[in-house]
Amino acid sequence: MNKHYDYIVIGAGIVGAATAQRLSQQYPQAKIAIVEKETAAAQHQTGRNSGVIHAGVYYKAGSLKAQYCREGLEKTIEFCQRFNIPYRQCGKLIVATSNNELERQQTLFEQCHANDLQPTWLNQQQIKQHAPAINGLQAIWVKHSGITDYPAITRQLLALAEQQGSEVIYSAPVSVIDEAQDRVTVEIGGASPCTLHAECVINCAGMYADRLIQSAGHSIDYALLPFRGEYYRLAARHDNIVQQLIYPVPDPELPFLGVHLTPMIGGYQTVGPNAVLALGREAYSKSQVSLTDCHDMLTFKGTAPLLKRYFTAGMAEVRDSLFKTGYLKRIQRYCTHIKAQDLLPYRAGIRAQAVNADGTLEHDFVFVRTERCLHVGNAPSPAATSALPIAAAIVAKLA
Repeated sequence: MNKHYDYIVIGAGIVGAATAQRLSQQYPQAKIAIVEKETAAAQHQTGRNSGVIHAGVYYKAGSLKAQYCREGLEKTIEFCQRFNIPYRQCGKLIVATSNNELERQQTLFEQCHANDLQPTWLNQQQIKQHAPAINGLQAIWVKHSGITDYPAITRQLLALAEQQGSEVIYSAPVSVIDEAQDRVTVEIGGASPCTLHAECVINCAGMYADRLIQSAGHSIDYALLPFRGEYYRLAARHDNIVQQLIYPVPDPELPFLGVHLTPMIGGYQTVGPNAVLALGREAYSKSQVSLTDCHDMLTFKGTAPLLKRYFTAGMAEVRDSLFKTGYLKRIQRYCTHIKAQDLLPYRAGIRAQAVNADGTLEHDFVFVRTERCLHVGNAPSPAATSALPIAAAIVAKLA
């Protein structure tokens, strides 16, 4: 196969699907292909997260994260309503269980106001009124947050793109992007290698976005490192333990939000995730190891300073990953009803976290633009919530 397209979108996660749908809507005569290395869409970060529709609590006002998340909240709900995709705007309690967390809460409360979320303070008694099973000294109530089915949204976005004439090509791992003056060549590996050509390529490859940027001949001063988020499903007796999202107060020094309690679409509850540096970009279990990925991590100059900076926190994550008792203690800080036997196996996810060469974490979205390519270089949470605004921004950058 040797085909030519106007646009090739790499990756059929939610950001790639939203981008393809936006392109097909804006340019209905364009020939568009979405290439995906898996046999189906939304197999990685999109299909392995907690399904939360974020409201913008944690993001500094004026950042791309805050902007896209706030827009994405409303657009995601509108999309779900339009296409009858399940969602629930159940709200979120951010619960403080220690005095030092009370100080951090104040910053979150102010950020909520800056992002137009109208938060409410709850005391101990009011927490019990909202969620009888939850203990805390104080909580922030954010009514806007919700839950949905992101793989279902992704499939609907791809279906809309296909209705406009776009083509989705599965089992098509991209090995190389070669950008020339007059066109871009995309080499497909795997069982059926082929060459595709396009006027423009949009790289939405998630965990592999940095490698594709480098394959295109561009030097970047960061790498995407894989952090495994491990979840548990609660025993059926706890299916209705809460109706809202329950979050701890996060450590502001870390990019992760802590182990939270989530009433999932489907009527069950999960807890998670933690954040453990994985030994592979698709190492969803503790036993999975990729020698290539480990080599890349060990030789990346930002890994050592990252591990040094977060050594104590990282060791705590590893400990609680290995021993259920440590994980359980995190949950029991705000919900003592949950016992060890209630933590049942559930699928893990991998978060692609951009780490700079000096070991610092890149918290915001990163785009790398060239003459004929646009690379989504870093799309951390809340990328799923923000997918529709991100797609609009990508298409605007291509104009």
